[in-house]
Amino acid sequence: MGGSFPGDVSISRETSITGVRLVLRESLVGELFFLLQQNPRQRYVQKDGKCNVHHGNVQETYRYLSDLFTTLVDLRWRLSLFIFTLVYVVNWLFFGFLWWLIALIRGDLVHADEEGWTPCVENLNSFVSAFLFSIETETTIGYGYRVITEKCPEGIILLLLQAILGSIVNAMMVGCMFVKISQPKNRAETLMFSHNAVISVRDNKMCLMFRVGDLRNSHIVEASIRAKLIRSQQTKEGEFIPLNQTDINIGFDTGDDRLFLVSPLIISHEINEKSPFWEMSLAQMEKEEFEIVVILEGMVEATGMTCQARSSYLDTEVLWGHRFTPVLSLEKGFYEVDYNNFHDVYETNTPTCSAKELAAKLREGNRQVPHFILNFRV
Repeated sequence: MGGSFPGDVSISRETSITGVRLVLRESLVGELFFLLQQNPRQRYVQKDGKCNVHHGNVQETYRYLSDLFTTLVDLRWRLSLFIFTLVYVVNWLFFGFLWWLIALIRGDLVHADEEGWTPCVENLNSFVSAFLFSIETETTIGYGYRVITEKCPEGIILLLLQAILGSIVNAMMVGCMFVKISQPKNRAETLMFSHNAVISVRDNKMCLMFRVGDLRNSHIVEASIRAKLIRSQQTKEGEFIPLNQTDINIGFDTGDDRLFLVSPLIISHEINEKSPFWEMSLAQMEKEEFEIVVILEGMVEATGMTCQARSSYLDTEVLWGHRFTPVLSLEKGFYEVDYNNFHDVYETNTPTCSAKELAAKLREGNRQVPHFILNFRV
């Protein structure tokens, strides 16, 4: 009467397994939170734009060989120059060996000094001379001392083969060097981002702002900018996302994200209902850990190649209640930019509440913004 049925045993097993799964999930999430707390200031993107991500345990390395040209371009300069030299030397040695082999099989190395003997290549009497002839053939130097004769069909075929393969090697290696030299990565060095981002009120609305500038007189064509919020989060189902990316609207719907970057510009993100900062106050922001990644893209006017510059702002680099110091002044006949003040900010009256609370107070107070802001001065 008081015994248990087999079904009860299966239910208890499933319950225990489910409990173990929940415990394991909670322990893994706890470990991830612990690791993030141990490195609270770890950047996803460095200030100079380098991504702080390393790819490990890549087993399908053959994918790099399927795109060999890009792999060669992405290599470091010392390795690129080593491969550049190695490819040419191996190519010359390979064809030099074939020229020497033809001379050996035909007997040119033995009968070269005999009168009436017509060698495949005149004055080719050793491997060193074959190697030199290979270099002269592929580089089209043509000193005139060593020359192929018309009574050597195998040599003519080898000459055609070396000319074709040599052209392919030249096209690939010179193309790699040209693309590597003309990469617009260095152009991004003259694109500046402010050291800090700021939050203050603009036209009765809370805004997140940062400043960008271009030091060169040759401008970035069709420049556009976008921003991402990098923050760890846990879903309602318990899934932990370590580096979740959320779009920050900086004018995509209005076209303000397309820039005419002749002088430094202040990029503004309106904190509204769709913003991830909508319910974030000053007190809450001080407890949050996040990173704002900003990406500036455009074409280099001089070369027409696409250039991308990146930077980021940690939560400690977002200053609440500040604005940027003006850098543009009107001189006699022109505008002057003072880059000494590019990173400078100054304090301004700003409420410490969230943008959501500010919008509600503005609706209740008939938009008496100045008095409301003074009451909430930081």
